[in-house]
Amino acid sequence: MSAIPIMIGTICILLIAYRLYGTFMAVKVLKLKQMDEQSQTPAYKLEDGKDYVPTSKVVSFGHHFAAIAAAGPLVGPILAAQFGYLPGLIWLLVGAVVGGAVHDAVVLFASMRKDGQSLSEVAKKELGPVAGFCTGLAMLFIITITMAGLSLVVLHALERNPWGTFAVGITIPIAMAVGLYYKRTGDLKTPSIIGFLLIMVGVAVGPFIQHSVLGQWLTLEMSTLAIALPVYAFFAAALPVWLLLAPRDYLSSIMKIGVFVALVIGVFIVNPAISFPAVTEFIHGGGPILAGPVWPFISITIACGAISGFHAFVGSGTTPKMLMRWTDIKSVGFGAMLVECLVAVMALIAAIALQPGDYFAINSKPEVFQTLGMQTVHLAELSREIGIDLEGRTGGAVTLAVGMTYIFKSIPWFETLAAYFFQFVILFEAVFILTAVDAGTRVSRYLIQDFFGEFYKPLKRLDWMPGAILASALACLSWGYLLFSGDIGSVWALFGVSNQLMASIGLIIGATVILKFADKRRYMLTCLIPLAYLYVTVNYAGYWMVRNVYLNPEAGGYSVLNGVLSIVMLILGAIILITAILKWRELWSDPKGLKAQAVGKVDEKAEPAVLASSSQS
Repeated sequence: MSAIPIMIGTICILLIAYRLYGTFMAVKVLKLKQMDEQSQTPAYKLEDGKDYVPTSKVVSFGHHFAAIAAAGPLVGPILAAQFGYLPGLIWLLVGAVVGGAVHDAVVLFASMRKDGQSLSEVAKKELGPVAGFCTGLAMLFIITITMAGLSLVVLHALERNPWGTFAVGITIPIAMAVGLYYKRTGDLKTPSIIGFLLIMVGVAVGPFIQHSVLGQWLTLEMSTLAIALPVYAFFAAALPVWLLLAPRDYLSSIMKIGVFVALVIGVFIVNPAISFPAVTEFIHGGGPILAGPVWPFISITIACGAISGFHAFVGSGTTPKMLMRWTDIKSVGFGAMLVECLVAVMALIAAIALQPGDYFAINSKPEVFQTLGMQTVHLAELSREIGIDLEGRTGGAVTLAVGMTYIFKSIPWFETLAAYFFQFVILFEAVFILTAVDAGTRVSRYLIQDFFGEFYKPLKRLDWMPGAILASALACLSWGYLLFSGDIGSVWALFGVSNQLMASIGLIIGATVILKFADKRRYMLTCLIPLAYLYVTVNYAGYWMVRNVYLNPEAGGYSVLNGVLSIVMLILGAIILITAILKWRELWSDPKGLKAQAVGKVDEKAEPAVLASSSQS
């Protein structure tokens, strides 16, 4: 089997889904065209030139896609390849179309109907104060775990890799220089070009750094990197956003587009053979990467790319404050999720293009790989050409870089560039993930200030420096501890459970909004069907991990803290669901309240923002 049929089939399915199901959601369920006729978007209604800024559909799409497509669509499919390529491919396509695209669109719609407020505030207004409090607390837990999961991928990529560590490290002063120049002159094009060229120089001089004294200093173990990364994130969260976070985001987006386009072209040119089996012996559990069975772990290992609760932070954060028209939700919310699915399928292709023995040797600890009875095929040759030992570099990032390098090796002139290309992909992954860590830590800081500001009012002031420093430190210490004490199997599973629980919460709120707003009650099934699967899956996965790993002293990922976090999050999810069911019963028994959401009619109590804008127009 070759890769081209997989890629062509994926593109066709996603285009058909966007044209048919996306249009159905936009026209029939959310009635976006009618919303444009009735009311302004929050970007216009609350325009302030800072947070609420009307932005073109193309630019909004780029921002939203860059924000949601972090490490998840790159790493999750690679780890899930342990089960074979078929389970991951099926879940990506079905999950993205039926679940992820719907989730992202309805969360974005729900937030825009509440003037672009966060999902916790939307939950408070749609479901009541108990659900709002539980949603806010769950979001705080989930963003903390997410940062640990994403950062762990960077650690495995940079462990004992001075070339990669140097290339990633110099992006910090380069990004700050770009930010300072842009702040002073307003010119973005010139520093962006120079900054990108300097980053490429950093990759090019890597071999000279690798064997120098500086290279010895930068040959770091995971324990050292696990301390350095939260320290960096503290400054990224506390410093002004224009100085580090924004220019780093911009530069990483350029690299992401370049790498993604190169991989698509490379697959069409090379058409690599797929040597991976459709299903492996580990579908029943006991795998070297993920201990659990294919269900439910395929659906929590692959989150971004299929359905991801992390998207709710973006869909109820910056994006709803930018859209110029309600109809833009189809392309920005629904469409960006499908594009992310394509990215995830490309990452899966990069992994399954490797020989199974090579894949498992990279993603398993050496002592574990010896027990699998497998033999490597090209690993020694790839290690020699790339210049580092690839065995036992778990986490997914290295596998993606090796897989892409292996695909492009079929091009004759490319073989001499293998080491540079590998380190460039590592740089691309690390910088892009660190961008998510930057933004995520800042979001975590905001959540901490907002949540604890209920008890100490000055903390709610984002411009209060002591509060910003304290909240940033608390955020970094929280996910830094999980990072320092975890491994990819346990932390990624914890991230997967928490992330998919957040997606369940997003679907719960989306179902409530649709029940109140849509013309027909059965349209609520667009959220209830994926919710039913996802909620059962995430709860069973959480129960399995707590029983067999976190609270099992004999398991490698034994962690009482992770077990307690899992239990608390599942309880919060249950409270939110029970509150929602009670609300649904109330709405279902009140036809008048439901019909008031028909075209041109808005329930004043439930939708004051839309009513106000409608009366103005």
